[in-house]
Amino acid sequence: MSQTMPPPVFDPFAPGFTDDPYPQYAALRDGAPAGRHPLGFWLLTQYEDVSGLLRAGMSVEDRNITDRQLIELREQLYGEELARPRGISMLDRDPPDHTRLRRLVSKAFTPRAVEALRPRITAMVDEMLDAAEGQGRVDLVDALAFPLPFAVIAEMLGTPPADHERIRQLSGTVVRSLEPVNDPDMAAAITAADAELTQIAAEMIAWKRANPAGDLLTALINAEDDGDVLDDDELIAQTLLLYIAGHETTVNLIAGGTLALLRHPDQLALLRENPGLIPNAVEELLRYDSPVQATRRVTLEPVTFSGVTIPAGAFVMALLGSANRDESYWGPDAAEVRLDRENARQHVSFGAGPHHCLGASLARMETSIALARLTTRFPGLALDGEVTWNGRINLRGPARLPVSLGPDQ
Repeated sequence: MSQTMPPPVFDPFAPGFTDDPYPQYAALRDGAPAGRHPLGFWLLTQYEDVSGLLRAGMSVEDRNITDRQLIELREQLYGEELARPRGISMLDRDPPDHTRLRRLVSKAFTPRAVEALRPRITAMVDEMLDAAEGQGRVDLVDALAFPLPFAVIAEMLGTPPADHERIRQLSGTVVRSLEPVNDPDMAAAITAADAELTQIAAEMIAWKRANPAGDLLTALINAEDDGDVLDDDELIAQTLLLYIAGHETTVNLIAGGTLALLRHPDQLALLRENPGLIPNAVEELLRYDSPVQATRRVTLEPVTFSGVTIPAGAFVMALLGSANRDESYWGPDAAEVRLDRENARQHVSFGAGPHHCLGASLARMETSIALARLTTRFPGLALDGEVTWNGRINLRGPARLPVSLGPDQ
């Protein structure tokens, strides 16, 4: 087995990391692009390695981890019961389960199905911007970046009227389970939030069984694939995955993308001069500041990356945010925003391989409409105060993005 990685060691708890992780990523790519972290997981930081790992068809099921150090660490942190794998959403399943679950859900996310949502999403954006214009100065996360994807996924699912603020709080807690390490208090909070969300989802499903309609939740309840149907636990797990993944990530993309444009006024001007750049701009903003910074795989056999051999049964963390800024792939301007970057779409922000993000086309559409309407409608759009980051290592993005909508607002 290869030695533990030399310095610099990945330290997501270093002061300032969650505001700007990129200097640390750059140091890792230069000094320790691949290796075993002192905490027992393995780390990949370079584009070719990360992309290769994602396409290699490895496991995502924690039961395949054989590294004792990592297993013991998780048991200390979460207690023996919680350290056991319990994920039954497609995010945590290997084929054939993953293949079956994804097939049952994927019909709602085909490019054609998503394109049909364009008029409705455009109307939602315009309503939110109408309300924002009346205020003149807003927190763009509260005014647009959060409510838009939340409303879209709720409408797609056809969920009954719900306490959106409570669901927002709970899902914000649950996604902390995606962080590299959590303290025991946070572990307990995640468990409690997960239980409450599971109850909410079960009630939504019961309501939907009594009130079927032409929506995604009805389709999931009725979904059948060669005689396969979702059992109740699977149904709840997929519903929660769609609900949470359907808004937590796109919030970061819309807010982080807007912030990147405001911090690079030359690129914002370029976008306004050439609205046809919007699709490529969304790809470049996905690359520049990935809404999901890391993903994980479990090796089923030994694999070698950057000259380092990782044994079977290892938990490997792939730093998507680092891969997206790797100068050896993107060139010397990898740390710059360039909306006309020709290969921007090669980013790994949506993953790759069998677990490529199911909602990628929906996230692209929501963001392209939001950015096009926002930048066209408010020529005086400007930052108006301190940006606050959400303090997350993985699903990283602005928690507060104060903007002024124009000089005369």
